[in-house]
Parts: sequence; structure tokens; C-alpha cells
Amino acid sequence: MPEPLLQLADVTKRYDAPDGTAAISVLNGVTFDVARGESLAIVGPSGSGKSTLLHIIGTLDRPTSGQVTLTGQDLSQLDDVQLAAVRNRQIGFVFQSHYLLPQCSVWENVLVPTLARSKSEMVAECASARAERLLKRVGLGERMGHRPGQLSGGERQRVAVVRALINNPQLLLADEPTGSLDHASATALGQLLVELNREEGVTLIVVTHALELARRMGLVMRLEAGKLIEDGE
Repeated sequence: MPEPLLQLADVTKRYDAPDGTAAISVLNGVTFDVARGESLAIVGPSGSGKSTLLHIIGTLDRPTSGQVTLTGQDLSQLDDVQLAAVRNRQIGFVFQSHYLLPQCSVWENVLVPTLARSKSEMVAECASARAERLLKRVGLGERMGHRPGQLSGGERQRVAVVRALINNPQLLLADEPTGSLDHASATALGQLLVELNREEGVTLIVVTHALELARRMGLVMRLEAGKLIEDGE
């Protein structure tokens, strides 16, 4: 079997209730592995904890208990500064909202994540060359100087995808990436994610309500009652 890139072992997440009563349990012992280069969709009803799980995987939140291991490293042993470095170097994020800087060009938005890295770290491919290659790959080669307000919703999400990939991450996390797009743009973005998963060799985890997008992934899992199970649809 391919080597696991990501491993979760008995991950739980609880929040204290506002009135001080019993804690609210969101995740109840989530355990699964994701292999290098694999694509996975996580589906489930609203409020089931899908985004919470994705945020824990992406080190934006910490589990109440359990272990998250990325490339063999136990993330629970890292402090906030070290986790920030993991996010910048090993994980790319795409959200429902593109979060592009409106005052910056497409080119500048894509290069923002590289500012935290030293020049010596971009050894395989310099940032500017990678940005140009990826923007051309997603059909935005002629839009590099445009600002987000001059782009369609689908184009802005493609910029967000390129920005997520610019540091050559091993893991790409997408939280409802097509949720704000029309059907045609959503279909095109879903196909793009699948192709980039293969071409870039990046492991892809997508949280989505869109079954059409979920079915494009190699594996679909459902989060119900705080447990993650393989989807039988």
C-alpha cells in the first residue's frame, strides 16, 4: 500500500457549552489514514463537524484528544510557531470564499504565501516561475495583472487554488470550494482539482455538500454523529 501521508488516531473535539453545562461533542474518535497522492471527499449534514475536522487536519485548530500525524510528525508536539511553518510549507488551503487581497493583482495574490519562505527553500522551482506555470495551467495566463474585482467567481477560485499550491504543499485541503459558484464553474473547478491532484502529486481532501464533486474523488467518507465512515452510496 502507498505510504500514509496523514494519519488521525482517535481524534475528538469538544467545546464548552456557553451556559457552563456539559461540553458539546463534535468529533468522537475519528481515525483514518490518507495515502500520498490520494483524493478524499468528506461529506455529511450541516453541523456534523466537517469543517472542524478539516481545520484540525490543517492545524488551524487543535483536537481535544487524539493524534494527528503528518509525514510521520506528531503535530500535537509542535508549538504555534512550528505549526505555522507546517501550514506554510506542507499544507495548502482553498475555502468557499477566495480571500484574495482586492488591492493586489492575481500575480501578487499567488505569491503572498512565498513571502514567509527564504529564497533557498524554493530550490526545485523558483516562486515566480511556478506561479506563471500554474496560472497558465488553470487558464489565467492572460489575467496575471488583473485584480480580483476584474475576475469572475470561477476565476477567483482558480487563483485561490494556485495560491494554495504555490509552495508545493504535500496536502491540499478544500472546504466547500465550489459552494459559491454556479454549476458550470463548480464543475470546471472540480475537474481542475482532480487534474491537479494527479499532475502535482498533491494529496487532496475536500469537504463538500456537492455529491457531484465528492464522486470525483478516489474515496468518499461520511461524517455522522462525530464518526467518520466510508460512504456506501
